[in-house]
Amino acid sequence: MASTPPQTSKKVRNNSGSGQTVKFARRTSSGRYVSLSRDNIELSGELSGDYSNYTVHIPPTPDNQPMATKAEEQYVSNSLFTGGFNSVTRAHLMDKVIDSDVTHPQMAGAKGSSCAMPACDGNVMKDERGKDVMPCECRFKICRDCFMDAQKETGLCPGCKEQYKIGDLDDDTPDFSSGALPLPAPGKGQRGNNNMSMMKRNQNGEFDHNRWLFETQGTYGYGNAYWPQDEMYGDDMDEGMRGGMVETADKPWRPLSRRIPIPAAIISPYRLLIAIRFVVLCFFLTWRIRNPNEDAIWLWLMSIICELWFGFSWILDQIPKLCPINRSTDLEVLRDKFDMPSPSNPTGRSDLPGIDLFVSTADPEKEPPLVTANTMLSILAVDYPVEKVSCYLSDDGGALLSFEAMAEAASFADLWVPFCRKHNIEPRNPDTYFSLKIDPTKNKSRIDFVKDRRKIKREYDEFKVRINGLPDSIRRRSDAFNAREEMKALKQMRESGGDPMEPVKVLKATWMADGTHWPGTWATATREHSKGDHAGILQVMLKPPSSDPLIGSSNDKIIDFSDTDTRLPMFVYVSREKRPGYDHNKKAGAMNALVRASAILSNGPFILNLDCDHYIYNCKAIREGMCFMMDRGGEDICYIQFPQRFEGIDPSDRYANNNTVFFDGNMRALDGVQGPVYVGTGTMFRRFALYGFDPPNPDKILEKKDSETEALTTSDFDPDLDVTQLPKRFGNSTLLAESIPIAEFQGRPLADHPAVKYGRPPGALRVPRDPLDATTVAESVSVISCWYEDKTEWGDRVGWIYGSVTEDVVTGYRMHNRGWRSVYCITKRDSFRGSAPINLTDRLHQVLRWATGSVEIFFSRNNAILASKRLKFLQRLAYLNVGIYPFTSLFLILYCFLPAFSLFSGQFIVRTLSISFLVYLLLITICLIGLAVLEVKWSGIGLEEWWRNEQWWLISGTSSHLYAVVQGVLKVIAGIEISFTLTTKSGGDDNDDIYADLYIVKWSSLMIPPIVIAMVNIIAIVVAFVRTIYQAVPQWSKLIGGAFFSFWVLAHLYPFAKGLMGRRGKTPTIVFVWAGLIAITISLLWTAINPNSGPVAAAEGVGGGGFQFP
Repeated sequence: MASTPPQTSKKVRNNSGSGQTVKFARRTSSGRYVSLSRDNIELSGELSGDYSNYTVHIPPTPDNQPMATKAEEQYVSNSLFTGGFNSVTRAHLMDKVIDSDVTHPQMAGAKGSSCAMPACDGNVMKDERGKDVMPCECRFKICRDCFMDAQKETGLCPGCKEQYKIGDLDDDTPDFSSGALPLPAPGKGQRGNNNMSMMKRNQNGEFDHNRWLFETQGTYGYGNAYWPQDEMYGDDMDEGMRGGMVETADKPWRPLSRRIPIPAAIISPYRLLIAIRFVVLCFFLTWRIRNPNEDAIWLWLMSIICELWFGFSWILDQIPKLCPINRSTDLEVLRDKFDMPSPSNPTGRSDLPGIDLFVSTADPEKEPPLVTANTMLSILAVDYPVEKVSCYLSDDGGALLSFEAMAEAASFADLWVPFCRKHNIEPRNPDTYFSLKIDPTKNKSRIDFVKDRRKIKREYDEFKVRINGLPDSIRRRSDAFNAREEMKALKQMRESGGDPMEPVKVLKATWMADGTHWPGTWATATREHSKGDHAGILQVMLKPPSSDPLIGSSNDKIIDFSDTDTRLPMFVYVSREKRPGYDHNKKAGAMNALVRASAILSNGPFILNLDCDHYIYNCKAIREGMCFMMDRGGEDICYIQFPQRFEGIDPSDRYANNNTVFFDGNMRALDGVQGPVYVGTGTMFRRFALYGFDPPNPDKILEKKDSETEALTTSDFDPDLDVTQLPKRFGNSTLLAESIPIAEFQGRPLADHPAVKYGRPPGALRVPRDPLDATTVAESVSVISCWYEDKTEWGDRVGWIYGSVTEDVVTGYRMHNRGWRSVYCITKRDSFRGSAPINLTDRLHQVLRWATGSVEIFFSRNNAILASKRLKFLQRLAYLNVGIYPFTSLFLILYCFLPAFSLFSGQFIVRTLSISFLVYLLLITICLIGLAVLEVKWSGIGLEEWWRNEQWWLISGTSSHLYAVVQGVLKVIAGIEISFTLTTKSGGDDNDDIYADLYIVKWSSLMIPPIVIAMVNIIAIVVAFVRTIYQAVPQWSKLIGGAFFSFWVLAHLYPFAKGLMGRRGKTPTIVFVWAGLIAITISLLWTAINPNSGPVAAAEGVGGGGFQFP
């Protein structure tokens, strides 16, 4: 099986003696090598054959971090990196990140004791427990910079004036007396004996470097022993030694996920009704075409055109729902396979792949920092191996407010995250948790829970006050520093003899807590410090944690964490560079910048993206998604889509904000085809799929390799891509290009079953990650610059796709079009929750943006008609419907006016209400009701939710969708961008009402079409009723037919009417003015088109104006 290239350099020296020995050398923190003689090693008698002579340099491990490495990592975590186009990447060492105290040692700005060197105001570095790091056994306190200077100049400790010795920082020489380190001899490998020597650990319980070296097969660091390839010794080698260590677990293989079909008692009648309705619809439309209404041919023609389109639209929407499925996961199996201790993994270090979580924000004024901070806290507290999680925040506004809010969140996480782990808290968003209306002590058994919760609640209240006070704090600080700068400038001007009356010109800068200029956006925008013009910024808020648990103590914090892991995931603040003249591609560009930066810093094979107001509600959500990615056959899954759930929605869900019909119906149905569409948030991506590669074909890839362990390159996944074309596709970053095959390998399922043809060996991901260094972080700053994507395929083939308002749908479509599949993961407890606009105008504009993106998709090369053969037929219909559904508004608006036209004219869409017409109508209605009931059964939605969805379909179809079509057509034809301005006309009076926004009425031009439709239909009903009463021969059948459909239209518009009325029926005057003018205009137009027909028409009671009011 192909694997990642081994990062080793072996040193082999042949001995002239009959037997070859194994030499071990370990590099200490002082740079010396400690030789370990062969006498210290127990060699099994089974392995007394020929040996290769190796020099093994034990690389830095969690308990073997050289002082220089730790100093570098500390320097990186305390530095703010900036850079960009035509500028030098700089690392600004920050003594202070926020005004409040920082306690967690992983946190940026964490300080140790003062440096003992004269005239040095630096601080001693801290270890993972927050204790001072002293490189010499004399325990002389020295900061990072002074230590590096001493190493370069004399190599002597400034305290004891001797060479740096191995102090408390380093481990003692490893004891090999209890754990042999065998190397396999040709033909001598025995499964049991060889593995038994590696199951043992050192008697002192310390980290066993030897076993770790064998677990990683010598593929890390430099100068390491080279793990023998499978074919090194020919075919005589026992199968037990092929590919390295073999897990000895004898547990039966169990799948991580299961596909649960819909019961036949539900799905079979459902499919039958679809077929029946399709047949009845065909007969009905045929009958309608063959039986025109000669008396009102115009009315018949408009109605038949609309009905034909509705039939086509129904097919596109209904046919992809033929194969709905359910899925389930088994978290216990996932834990047994990846997290449980085993003979080769006695400490239970996790073998799960890493994951990078992306959160995006753009404007702290529109997206409150407290909401974003709560989202980040829920991510930092997620139930997943801490060392495998990396969090990234993209601040597209480059605001200091967002930066300091995230620093405050990282500081509060020092208490919140261990508290959640200790007491198994759900949900792990502190604002939501403390707002729950249930008993907090339910299912809690620890006696100190109430005391701990009270302390955390007080700390969280103080945290909220600090967040809310940040704007004023930053303003006051900046004013003070600016005033100081003005005084300095004034003093200099006086000393230089300048005119004291001349005003002093000093830039109104925004200042950070350490008294330096903020490199991002200033409150008073200026050149190189505005939202569209600032340098790239990257700050490691929380440095990568150690690989082993860090158990707290009872004295370190205000809460006793003596039995709780206190580590925090890696957390990085990113603000990409922005310059005038560059198209930064909005959210899609920000996401691609995070993809590149994270590939260099952490390179998690999976990516989970969330909106800033979309937090983790189920702390095991990532594990649920991993059950699909790591299961057999999961190598061709491009992403896991979780349903979107919302909070703060009014109980009646007036505007169908929950969108349950789509998330629980359409998406679940697509899961049975090729997978759900990507909907923008709550999605776990496979990084390799985002890079624009096709899904792996194990047979073709393995045929190209002579050995299963031969390294894979990017050209193996894409034959058209060679090394020379990597910069054209991914840019000039070498580290980014090198990370691609590593991410692909680490994202493979576990090869623990013969049917898994494309997997990775167990234990391959237990290796600790390398500490960050300044070069790596500087490289990540360069890839977020504004020029990096020039002349590359980012946004065209790689990453999030540009060119559409709905970049999420296009990105998912491109993946499906390359042959990938996606999975829909519905968990018992909601995985994520967010907020949605409950105000009518905001909701209409949200739908307008979605519909505009769909129109752009229809007129682009992303139209499903142009898709490749890899896109399945039903999936093609679903994507085709995505691009076509806004155009239904043209026919829907016309059809909503037809009942009014019928009532005004005294005609109907059919000549008479014949038996055939009524029977067809009855059958179609029965099928509609039957399909709705069965769909409610297999999707789990309610009938009220289904009806709300129908109502909102008509409301949005007659407003937002129509404007989207007009806007899309104008953009495609003339390149004209149309924007709609909002004006608040009235607002909610009760600030304590959580649903106050529901009653706010903001006038928008989107409201005009639904208002006109409602007013015209109401007037038509009144006019037709009065006319029928005073007719000599009343035409009640035509009145009933037209009035029935008018009432049907008005019933759908009822939520819209309630939204216009506000809280107490206070409708803006402009609503009545617009509606009255348009209704009068339409009535006058009808009178001009169809005037009175004379006495005969009046006598017969027909015609447009053949009646008079009494």
